[in-house]
Amino acid sequence: MINITKNIAEIKQQIVDDEVLFSRVPGSVFLLAVSKGQSIEKIEQAISAGQLALGENHLQEALPKITALAKRNLEWHFIGLLQRNKTKKIAEHFSWVHSITDIHIAKRLSEQRPLHLPPLNVCLQINVSQQPGKAGVPITEVTALAHACAALPHLKLRGLMTVPQLKTTFEEQRAEFKKLSAVFHALNDNQLHLDTLSMGMSNDMKAAIAEGATIVRVGTAIFGMRHVIP
Repeated sequence: MINITKNIAEIKQQIVDDEVLFSRVPGSVFLLAVSKGQSIEKIEQAISAGQLALGENHLQEALPKITALAKRNLEWHFIGLLQRNKTKKIAEHFSWVHSITDIHIAKRLSEQRPLHLPPLNVCLQINVSQQPGKAGVPITEVTALAHACAALPHLKLRGLMTVPQLKTTFEEQRAEFKKLSAVFHALNDNQLHLDTLSMGMSNDMKAAIAEGATIVRVGTAIFGMRHVIP
């Protein structure tokens, strides 16, 4: 039986240990629990353990969860593929979007963000592995997109996200994340004030923290295997 409270405590301790190991500022790495494919009951266990930031990939799955848990003080992050016909609901119900790859989608999110809410925090998804068919902006196109998004009135460009090609060794994983870190620093040298690197999941979190991750997106190590939610 999955012990979600124990899992969260162990992951948070691992983050603390890795911050020390890689000379990171204490408390600089934030845990995002990926609740995609998980039941309300499991999510409530995570909330009871103090995990209030949750990540979802599919709007149709996320909205019932957001509604059911509306009285809880939660921060919802959209981390999946963005579709034009879904941007309005995403702009209305999420605090963060990690997966912007297109200025037209970014403009829709800005235009559709309710005025009574703070600007929507956004990250650009970068294809650091240069895999054909993989979601993400090519590294060569990041600068133009970043400046265009930063100028939109109801978005706050926070940083970059990646889902790199699966690697088996720590050194290979770290090399992939190093590419995103380099782009991040180059953008900040180019008058952008970014503070977020969303990278690292259950199997490569340590390598991501070594290369500067500020948000790690962890699902399976918290909740166990995913299940399809109607």
